[in-house]
Amino acid sequence: MIVHHLKQEQVLPLTMEQAWEFFSSPRNLDSITPDDLGFEITYLPSEKMYAGQIITYKVMIMKGVWVPWVTEITHVDEGKSFVDQQLSGPYKLWHHLHTFEPHEDGVLMTDLVHYSIGYSLLGEIPHKLFVRKKLEHIFNYRREMLEKAFGPQKG
Repeated sequence: MIVHHLKQEQVLPLTMEQAWEFFSSPRNLDSITPDDLGFEITYLPSEKMYAGQIITYKVMIMKGVWVPWVTEITHVDEGKSFVDQQLSGPYKLWHHLHTFEPHEDGVLMTDLVHYSIGYSLLGEIPHKLFVRKKLEHIFNYRREMLEKAFGPQKG
């Protein structure tokens, strides 16, 4: 299995408490996800995230092609970090670490995703053609929506 990673950092002009309040609610994911993904939460047992929480979604991987996605919040370090990991869905592997650290201009938020679409070398074809671009589009959109919601980072 070939594993790829995507890392994005963003300074948000928020307090640590404000950042955690926003990102620890799975429902807020919808507001920072592009419409073309057709992202929809189908099961959310609690509005507040906790370790062991199972969340189900449906996403559109291509026009008209819907896939169920099941994730588990596997780790929560209250106010500092959490991990969501795919149990089933469009990836062979999906491990997403979210961290929040104090920064002189607010909070440094880091997303670190390790993912694989599987299929060994054959999987590299769709990865290079559209999977990586789609992930970059999603995270760039999130950056834009967070800047609109909370203001641009300084500097």
